[in-house]
Amino acid sequence: MYLPAFIVDRIPDLYLDFEGQRLAEQLYQWIIVSFSIVGFLWGFYCQQFSQTLYVLAAGIILSCLLVLPPWPMFRRNPVQWAPSPLDVDSRPSGKRRGKR
Repeated sequence: MYLPAFIVDRIPDLYLDFEGQRLAEQLYQWIIVSFSIVGFLWGFYCQQFSQTLYVLAAGIILSCLLVLPPWPMFRRNPVQWAPSPLDVDSRPSGKRRGKR
């Protein structure tokens, strides 16, 4: 599908770098584990398993809001890709080296 350039230019960068992915995974795990423990303790205190599930659901929603969007804190270390070998400008203009 073809999109005009003025539409494509308005689309924000939607990526996470490798360090951002690691941070997002750790944040997700910490939130889920902590809400699970608190939910278990609260449900045990109230003697209601549904309370445990409500607290766990709140943790899942919070973690999704914090981890799923590509926040700037997850894009601090952009990946520097190597230039393409097929790029005409990157080819050396000298002679080939090697055995013939």
